[in-house]
Amino acid sequence: MSQNAIRTVFTTGGREISIETGKLATQADGSVVVRCGDCMILATVVANKDPKEGQDFFPLSVDYQEKFAGAGRIPGNFFKREGRLSDYEILISRLVDRALRPLFPEDYLCDVQVILTNMSSDKEIMPDCLAGLAASAAIALTDIPFNGPISEVRVARINGTFEINPSRSALLLADLDIIIAGTDKNIMMVEGEANECSEQDLADAIKFGHEAIQVQILGILDLVEKVGGKKAPRLYTKPAENEELKNKIAVFAAEKVRTVASGGHGKNERKVAFKAIREEFQSTLTDDEKSTLDKKMMHRYFGDVEYDEVRDVLLKTKIRLDGRKTDEIRPIWIEPNYIPSAHGSAVFTRGETQSLTTATLGTKDDEQLIDNALDEYFSKFILHYNFPAYSTGEIKPQRGPGRREVGHGNLAMRSLKKMLPDMTEFPYTIRVVSDILESNGSSSMATVCAGSLALFDAGVALKAPISGIAMGLVMNKAGEYAILSDILGDEDHLGDMDFKVTGTEKGICACQMDIKVDGLSYEVLGAALAQARAGRLHILSKMNEVLPTHRAQYKSMVPKVETLIIDSEFIGMIIGPKGANIKEMQATSGCVIEIEENPAAKKGIVKIFSSDQSAIDMVANKIKGMTTVPVIGEDYDGTVKTIMPYGAFVEYLPGKEGLLHISEVAWKRLENLDGIMKEGDKVRVKLTEIDQRSGKVKLSAKALIERPS
Repeated sequence: MSQNAIRTVFTTGGREISIETGKLATQADGSVVVRCGDCMILATVVANKDPKEGQDFFPLSVDYQEKFAGAGRIPGNFFKREGRLSDYEILISRLVDRALRPLFPEDYLCDVQVILTNMSSDKEIMPDCLAGLAASAAIALTDIPFNGPISEVRVARINGTFEINPSRSALLLADLDIIIAGTDKNIMMVEGEANECSEQDLADAIKFGHEAIQVQILGILDLVEKVGGKKAPRLYTKPAENEELKNKIAVFAAEKVRTVASGGHGKNERKVAFKAIREEFQSTLTDDEKSTLDKKMMHRYFGDVEYDEVRDVLLKTKIRLDGRKTDEIRPIWIEPNYIPSAHGSAVFTRGETQSLTTATLGTKDDEQLIDNALDEYFSKFILHYNFPAYSTGEIKPQRGPGRREVGHGNLAMRSLKKMLPDMTEFPYTIRVVSDILESNGSSSMATVCAGSLALFDAGVALKAPISGIAMGLVMNKAGEYAILSDILGDEDHLGDMDFKVTGTEKGICACQMDIKVDGLSYEVLGAALAQARAGRLHILSKMNEVLPTHRAQYKSMVPKVETLIIDSEFIGMIIGPKGANIKEMQATSGCVIEIEENPAAKKGIVKIFSSDQSAIDMVANKIKGMTTVPVIGEDYDGTVKTIMPYGAFVEYLPGKEGLLHISEVAWKRLENLDGIMKEGDKVRVKLTEIDQRSGKVKLSAKALIERPS
């Protein structure tokens, strides 16, 4: 260890974790290396001293990336180098971003970049639960204004016991798996999945994880003390203020905004009404005031008024922007089987949020290759979430999925995955695609509902239907609060919590929670979970009214599948030299043929896919023939393949031929087979002999004919 390195060590979940600084990346504002086992994450943070001119939002960027060299691998892509972030890396980046972002001052608008590099991988250590700790430790060593530190941990329940940051192999046995982030006093973020756990189980897991977070935060503070103590926050340029304009807008707009907030308007009506108030205000200004008006500042002050008044109306009246009560769910309409050519489809509309989701059943060739630094495997379940600009009435270029699409899609995927049939036995690869056609809050939860319905419409036997709901919270400094079911987009923006939870009638399958308020008690959290359950079950009841279970039969366009179990010794014969046999069967039949070996059972599993049953039958019969062991004394329906002077070669099983000697064709003596049989003729034969050395087969037709007297 170099002389400049400063290190702190603590134990979490029975594993030693170290944080070291002063050795790597010293020109960054802050840098640390977090190590657990052989997993090492380098975290760096750099912040600009001043915001960009005209900046009106906080530009935080968090990027997590894994180095293939740290796992002893070379990237499998064409360029052989790390490229754009994988979905897995984006998801970890989002976990850290969501935990850090609320703790920067609201008026801090300088660019901040956090880069997390997984330099060394450990096959048993999950890096996602260490990334937040590393990022927070790097920030804590700087003078960047930040109301932390925070940390993250994973809580898993294994064999009925909660564990902190379990090993990768142990995690396979977990029936609850969540990642929690928080300060020493408050929970900031929760995300994870479970096998239909109860609301109380989830709350207990969060409490358990928070205790471990507090230990890790003490570790960060110990490192800060070792480097000389916490630095005084740097001075930074705050957004320009105009108190006269601010007060003028507040006096003019407060009551008008309050009236709109109490009016029970729809999204577009509300948008028009708020815009009209701003335009009315501008019309009251003199020409001189108009010429010097800072419109960005004006819109910020109007936003402040809307924030305060909307929240105050909600807390005092318990009536929401669109006129609903706090626990009321928007109207729902559902139409399964909407797209006639799709294997499965459903439209799910809740209020002004709408998902059109399709489910497609494919073969093994359609599996997705996941190729990360530490993992390389095929996935049989794929979910894609698309959020086009028109869903919110906007115009934006189509640039492919962004981080939001990846995150929302992953939440829906984790939810539906819990209810899939056993995918080791299920013959199909499944792709679910959610296209959000309208959006006003909770489109990821609409994806879960529509996805469940589309899978049912495709004939997939889910263990149970699953629904999802997004919850919100508004809380003031006096401790008054309102829990909101099925939140609007505006309520998400103006609220203090966004809590998404999915599940079945039995329990929770996945959750995602972001908290923007200090001091959220477990009492409030418990109330939110209970209200979420009631809302989730209401939505589920609406789904069950339309499509309570899966189709009894797949649609005609879904590839049919026949499975054959063969002895493993025949796999090579079916494949043929360089794949010649299987390629020929696929080319002539149009079928897709999959072969998997079960070495333990010494068996091969052959799956034949096609929408044409006759093509499946043709291939199945050929494979059965190739894998059938000839039995002496058995009768077979054969086809004459070749005529020779001494007899005919007959294919008695697909791919297997035997000699029907001229003396075995009839009881009378024949000089040749002219006029007796020709190539292509069908002939019934008995297998009379198999040469033990050469394997040559002898056949007889006369043995099946009564001998003349």
